[in-house]
Amino acid sequence: MSQVDQNVYQNSVAPIHNRLFFRLFQASNTLDRQCQKELGISSIHWAVLGALSRPSVKTGMSFSDLTNYLGVSRQSLDGVLKRLERDGEVQRVSDTQDRRVKNVALTENGQHAWVQLQLKVADFYQQTFEGFLFDDMVTLAHLMNKLNASIAKVNLTDSELK
Repeated sequence: MSQVDQNVYQNSVAPIHNRLFFRLFQASNTLDRQCQKELGISSIHWAVLGALSRPSVKTGMSFSDLTNYLGVSRQSLDGVLKRLERDGEVQRVSDTQDRRVKNVALTENGQHAWVQLQLKVADFYQQTFEGFLFDDMVTLAHLMNKLNASIAKVNLTDSELK
């Protein structure tokens, strides 16, 4: 990148990039704090229960598939799963196709916990999106998906800025 290009980037483009990533960081931290405060669980706990409650994964998901689906590190997921196993909300079960593979699945207790959480979650969503039009939410979901896909493609080893 030329010196002129670097100056243009630093003086005009970089501030909006910094602001956007900082706002994402803030929103993520606010979600974590509010989940703990209002629901009594972490946002990753909430996400795990939600992911495993889907009818398409009634028999569970592999640990790898769950980390990929949630977009979390193995370490973060492992700690949450250990707590959920201890509380009897999830269990590791043999895969129906390959008995050597263990899947993570909701227990009956976990399904009950998810159902009980739904009224609070509905209220959480309603309060969060108060003042948003339906089209705003659809646009936001589209933009978040687009951003997530773009972030996943970042590869600084091939960058011009080496």
